[in-house]
Amino acid sequence: MRRPATGVGFNFTAIVTGGAGLLSAFAPNYLSLIALRFMVGVGLGGGPVLGSWFLEFIPAPNRGTWMVMFSAFWTVGTIMEASLAWAVMPAFGWRWLLALSSLPSFALLLFYPVTLESPRYLCMKGRIAEAVHVLETMARVNRVTLPSGRLASGHRTELHDIGDSSETAQLVTARKNNTGDLASKSEIGGLNAIFKLLSPNLIRSSLLLWTVFLGHAFLYYGLVLLTSELNHGNRICGSEGGAEVTTTAHINDENLYRNVFITSFGEVPGLLLSAAIVDKIGRKLSMSYMLYISCLCIAPLMYAQTEALTTVFLFGARVCISASFTVLHIYAPEIYPTAVRATGVGFASSIARFGGILCPLVAVGLVHACHQTAAILIFITVMLASGVAVSYFPLETSGRKLSDHIASQS
Repeated sequence: MRRPATGVGFNFTAIVTGGAGLLSAFAPNYLSLIALRFMVGVGLGGGPVLGSWFLEFIPAPNRGTWMVMFSAFWTVGTIMEASLAWAVMPAFGWRWLLALSSLPSFALLLFYPVTLESPRYLCMKGRIAEAVHVLETMARVNRVTLPSGRLASGHRTELHDIGDSSETAQLVTARKNNTGDLASKSEIGGLNAIFKLLSPNLIRSSLLLWTVFLGHAFLYYGLVLLTSELNHGNRICGSEGGAEVTTTAHINDENLYRNVFITSFGEVPGLLLSAAIVDKIGRKLSMSYMLYISCLCIAPLMYAQTEALTTVFLFGARVCISASFTVLHIYAPEIYPTAVRATGVGFASSIARFGGILCPLVAVGLVHACHQTAAILIFITVMLASGVAVSYFPLETSGRKLSDHIASQS
């Protein structure tokens, strides 16, 4: 059997992210550190493949809840990293932090031997025998019997009752004369898949998705930076001299790790909230409500607040943004057909990186320049714009079956 394409994604993400992350701990100078952290970002770019792969194993009725559970591991990693920084940085410095942070990526390699390729993907590629083998493996692990029938390749999978109820009844290979096979194979992967993202049936979804991903990345990482920068900016802008700032630097560094740790826990209620509403009120309303509520949470920060109030308001904003971002990662692969699902989500995630690049200019640059009100107004504007863009998405995917072919979404 061929190596699964998802396994290649597993290996790429683990080796590049972990390897570059570990080497960056030994960087001899600033330029080499920047180059190695760039490679870490390249490796992390393979992450969306895992979400698309997991999605294709989940039935539609409870797909939202399961995807929230999948996203919970991101939150666990965020909290673990904040805890690690709090414990390691004051005593051992940044090199130890980078080295220890790279180790979980290598653990991903342990799962490669047991990684199954998506049967839906295999069917679209015309590899029916391999798809049946995966289904048989899943049935054996779950101690159930496959339904009797025939697995049809092409744009859909069909199970036809063939009147054999014996335990030996299995899914058999598809009809050989299936005109959709060649088309299916040519649709998956490569530049063709990227061009299909801008086809008439998908261009609206793609452009809106890129906009919302850009906004969410800007907001998510911007709120992380604001946790430290607002207090730091308030100390500088509110101080007439540098003596007071210098004498309290050590205490404030310890408070920084504490505040980052506290606000990181804001993602836990965000996960619970998204799990509670994603299948009940739908993907679009869930994202819109969370974005609009986050505006209310962050609005008081247009003016300087105490450290405690700043942490509370940022905690609330991070609850909402993490909930909305989680739902967005559920919605994105659902609106694309199998042929371009991983490509579509991966491309949107790439666009999101620009939001991560731009947010320091606002969260750090403006706050350091004592323009806190302008910085918060920009965050509010991005929240509102993202909420409006979400409302224009053409589909509500809650409860819908995944599509295998490109169809009109109007």
